[in-house]
Amino acid sequence: MKLSNIKPISFLKSDAARIVTELSETREPLIITQNGEAKLVVQDIASYEAQRQTIALLKILALGEKEIAQGKVTMAADVFAELDQLDKKDGA
Repeated sequence: MKLSNIKPISFLKSDAARIVTELSETREPLIITQNGEAKLVVQDIASYEAQRQTIALLKILALGEKEIAQGKVTMAADVFAELDQLDKKDGA
């Protein structure tokens, strides 16, 4: 992250329209400080949505790993056999 992407809250107040344009173009987040301390991050909506999707996928992976560790698994061959049985019942 570029150091120029850290600005005081007064910058956010006075340059909001320009910030929207820049963030939409660069897709780089902007860190806002208050009294010299980082307080919030501003980012464009496309980056925000991509980040949310990434987090959702990571949660699914973590859940899958947890279920594997707990032994909550079914062998693929068993799943396919069950699906074959369901197909035979539906075809009859």
